[in-house]
Amino acid sequence: MVTQLPESFIQQMKELLKDEFEAYIQSFEHERYYGLRVNTNKISVQDFLKISPFDLTPIPWTDNGFYYGGDQKPAKHPYYYAGLYYLQEPSAMLPAQVLPIEENELVLDTCAAPGGKSTELAAKLHNTGLLLSNDISTSRCQGLIKNLELSGSYNAWVCSEDLIDLSNRFTQTFDKILVDAPCSGEGMFRKWNNEIKHWQQKGSDPYAKLQREIVDDAIKLLAPGGMLLYSTCTFSPEENEQVIEYLLEKNEDLSLVPMKMCEGFDHGHPEWTLTGREDIKQCIRLWPHKIKGEGHFLALLKKADGEQ
Repeated sequence: MVTQLPESFIQQMKELLKDEFEAYIQSFEHERYYGLRVNTNKISVQDFLKISPFDLTPIPWTDNGFYYGGDQKPAKHPYYYAGLYYLQEPSAMLPAQVLPIEENELVLDTCAAPGGKSTELAAKLHNTGLLLSNDISTSRCQGLIKNLELSGSYNAWVCSEDLIDLSNRFTQTFDKILVDAPCSGEGMFRKWNNEIKHWQQKGSDPYAKLQREIVDDAIKLLAPGGMLLYSTCTFSPEENEQVIEYLLEKNEDLSLVPMKMCEGFDHGHPEWTLTGREDIKQCIRLWPHKIKGEGHFLALLKKADGEQ
């Protein structure tokens, strides 16, 4: 697997990780981790564990996520078709876990397909308020609709709009927004070889530009006092720390919110920004050589409530 990694990516990771690079490379030798997230919209974690036929181990950064072995087949079990759980990469469970959702809020998932994060956001709303799950790809929205229906989410609406159109119609509307941004997918190299080919074709630059466009529109949709969670499954600072730096420099009413750290979590790196902002340390990085997962980046931001 390591021999398939592009040389330019290897050099990039050597510069970022330095002494940790060898540990990162060794992580490719480990079998990928499989995750199952209990759908609390339909069953409590305690009740599910009583009937679960699988050998499960808790994922430490979630309330309802579990590792299962690759030899188990939960996607073929009737409980899966009953919507009792969703199969999701363990690192990818963190964004919806971190975003603090309260009942009766208006919540937007900006890049929602296929629905892994939307189904958890809906469960946290307990079928109150409203979840608007948006994805610009109409074809991908078919899977999003299916997964939301299967999860029993009666308070979710699915749409396929450019965020700039939504921002013009629903300015300062949503209490909470999740931006799981399209990215170069460096955290998925261990899972899918086609991600490597895609990276070789595009790299990070096109995504960094797109991510800035997305967060610009998302901030317009965020209500005063609201919170936005930005995440990617890539390692590139241009798509992570520097996107958050861009947002903070452009919007004085935004500030980073500290998040709970778990064993193996890394903080954001000010030295990877253009201005050296120290508050970037409040972001979270997950690396595959430090945790049992493929890797992720998260930043939680809050908009000032506007009161003076």
